Amino acid sequence: MTLPPAGSLHEPAESFYSRWRALNDWLSQHRSLWQSAPFMESVPAWTRQYPDLARLVADLSDPDCQALDEHPDRLATLAAQQLPSLAAYADLVTLPTLAPAAQDIDRATLPEVRAVDMPGRKRLQSGAFAASVRPLEQPVLDWCCGKGHLSRTLAAAGAPSVLGLEWDTSLVQDGNRLAARLGDPVSVREQDVMAGDLELPAQVHGVALHACGDLHRQLLRRAGSAGLPRISLSPCCYHLTDTDRYRPLSLTVAGHHQALTLSRNELRLAVQETVTAPARVREQTRLVSQWRLGFDGLQRELRGCDDYLPVPSHPARLVHEGFAAFCRWAAGKKGLTLPGNLDFDHWQAVGVERWQQVRRHELVRHLFRRPLELWLVLDYAVFLEEQGYRVRLGEFCDRRLTPRNLLLDGVRVSDTPHSPRSHP
Repeated sequence: MTLPPAGSLHEPAESFYSRWRALNDWLSQHRSLWQSAPFMESVPAWTRQYPDLARLVADLSDPDCQALDEHPDRLATLAAQQLPSLAAYADLVTLPTLAPAAQDIDRATLPEVRAVDMPGRKRLQSGAFAASVRPLEQPVLDWCCGKGHLSRTLAAAGAPSVLGLEWDTSLVQDGNRLAARLGDPVSVREQDVMAGDLELPAQVHGVALHACGDLHRQLLRRAGSAGLPRISLSPCCYHLTDTDRYRPLSLTVAGHHQALTLSRNELRLAVQETVTAPARVREQTRLVSQWRLGFDGLQRELRGCDDYLPVPSHPARLVHEGFAAFCRWAAGKKGLTLPGNLDFDHWQAVGVERWQQVRRHELVRHLFRRPLELWLVLDYAVFLEEQGYRVRLGEFCDRRLTPRNLLLDGVRVSDTPHSPRSHP
């Protein structure tokens, strides 16, 4: 597969669409590996299609699984020994680093004494984002700004002024209180950004740090339509949408006859990464997953079928009450009667064994998280090009700070939207 280069800070117009097509073809080729749901399937179909790959992951130790899940490039290299087409992974997902030198990031990050009510990780993410979009030459419009943490960071980094839009009244009040207390040129306005009658101020730089799903897509549409001079965003939670299937923003991408059609659940895969989760949270997630798989084995036997039975989110108290209490709760939710002499220890052991298998099958599925995310963001990049923007796409921070570290930065260079490209 011949791929366009990862690119400079401002890529040639054609390269984003070329990269999207290469990703689209590669994802289509391997769809059986990422469309399976190992948690729901006793034996994913791909294990029969690629038995050598299935044996490879089955033989991995627990430490190997953990290390490879955190370093998908190493996983791709290893898996390519059994499925050579996976060797294209690195070329497909490599992007330039848009973050400046460490000292410039430090200067753009609010000092802790000014980062009031601001979580530490959010403070560092905001500083890295601000450093990557400097210089800030226009007044800034901060989309879905919350308490205005990013707004205050951008003001300190040189933005002439910042207007934040936020729908939650209490967050609006907190944001304005903090800005007034610290003397920042920031104001937060109560506003539903999805409202049809929203009018954007002219000649502002629209920004969004981790606005979710349809919220960041709304910024792209509205800012592009209004012809804002610059748009900078780091998207998140692509699956939070009102539609059952993803609808591309770009007319070029939408018109490609072999474009993937992703369900909401498949969009969720793009953000299933927990490199920032505390060890306690990871351990609790592992335990509950084992319980759910143990109950799944139990319910299949009780019902005499091999179908997965989804169980709703559990009350937090159950984590402290044990597996038997979880099973009784889940059975009640699904209208099942548990036998009085049930061997809970047996079914808990079934869950532990099943989790070991699922973890290894999901490892293969997780290899496609970043490619799917980039498939989506490349659509956004092509859309901005169609709207007359010169676009940068890259990483604004290390993924250990946040896995959602992509930055899309568009500068308006044409007053006339471009016609969609012809495509095969």
